[in-house]
Amino acid sequence: MSNQFDNVSVIKKSNVFFDSKCVSHTVMLADGTKKSVGVILPSSLVFNTGVPEFMEITAGTCRARIKGEADWTTYAAGQSFTVPGNSSFEIEATEAVDYVCHFG
Repeated sequence: MSNQFDNVSVIKKSNVFFDSKCVSHTVMLADGTKKSVGVILPSSLVFNTGVPEFMEITAGTCRARIKGEADWTTYAAGQSFTVPGNSSFEIEATEAVDYVCHFG
């Protein structure tokens, strides 16, 4: 994956979730693709998905479990996981985790 997105628009207002344990910004690419770029602070959170999501971990380490899976999987910088639409996933960060969420 690339280390940067070129020719994008960034929504200035941040997305703040879970009492500021997750903060991101929405990035719109020229082709209409939507992504969010953010950080999850040490915590255990549950995210619901409306559309499929591809979670790219860019720094830090976390554990995640997609709805319906029995086991947790550990992900580190450079790794990723996919979550179906209309589903959810649990994520546990023991350190700050930077991520890019690719929607759709």
